[in-house]
Amino acid sequence: MAESYNICLDVGGTKVLGAIFNEKDEIIYRLKKRSKSEGEGTADVEKVIISVVEEMIQQSGINRKKLNAIASCAPGVIDQDKGVVLFTPNLPWRNYDIAGAMKKKFGVPFYVGNDVNLGVLGEYKFGAAKGYKNIVGFFPGTGMGGGLILNGKLFTGNQFMAAEYGHMILDPDGPLCGCGQSGCLEVFSSKRGMSDYIRQQVARKRPCMLAEDVQDGGIFRSKRLKKALAQNDQVAMEAVDRACHYLAIATGNMINTIAPDLVIYGGGIMEAIGDVFLQKVLAEVDRYCMISIRPLVDFKVAALGDDSILYGDLALIKGL
Repeated sequence: MAESYNICLDVGGTKVLGAIFNEKDEIIYRLKKRSKSEGEGTADVEKVIISVVEEMIQQSGINRKKLNAIASCAPGVIDQDKGVVLFTPNLPWRNYDIAGAMKKKFGVPFYVGNDVNLGVLGEYKFGAAKGYKNIVGFFPGTGMGGGLILNGKLFTGNQFMAAEYGHMILDPDGPLCGCGQSGCLEVFSSKRGMSDYIRQQVARKRPCMLAEDVQDGGIFRSKRLKKALAQNDQVAMEAVDRACHYLAIATGNMINTIAPDLVIYGGGIMEAIGDVFLQKVLAEVDRYCMISIRPLVDFKVAALGDDSILYGDLALIKGL
């Protein structure tokens, strides 16, 4: 097999994670850089991405001529066929032809897709979802992302807007979501939703280890939540119980709708406390799905961690 390399990127609102894959689909070099996108323009974020790629090529010592392709994710609505970012909430990109810009810079094909779609695709091709054909993916992080594999193919729906599970309305009288609706899954089961709950309880003078993390609208880090749970912090445990309750309802709804082979949970929270989350969801999910469908479904936590999206990028490059 001829020597060649693929570069895969995970571009978020605060960081760019990059990895170089060899011809055996092994990561041989990785790099993470902070990127503050708020208030910056398209060109500024583009510069960070270019600098990550250039630095990885230089520091890894690979032959630039052996570079086969580059792929990236972005949060939001992505025209995966054209390589255009139509809209993203955390980056200053609107109808941005990122593929065109990167092809011009590096002279190799460039692919881009929605971050959670690629995370689920990565797990399907290389991780915990390998061998399944119909997969529902929930990725709770700062928000709540979703991804869907139907009959072995990534399903993106009309105008690439499918699988927005985070905005499934579970309580019409619930808290207001950033999308403008009330009672979405995201306001209960994301880190933002859990942080809001903790902040409310702290305002009632209840002690919590995460009080400083969530003050002034802050959002806790997953590792900090893990530490709080290990020390039996009551408010943190309540926030997790609440999150898992609504995630179990949403899971039941998707099981009844899709009848999947597998429901997989990924993202930063799952990497930190996935076993806790999964146990609590499984303790409730039977109440919210049809008893005839439930035995057909397996449940797993994503196996690739932070690398799920990077492997999804690789699957995009390889046309898997």
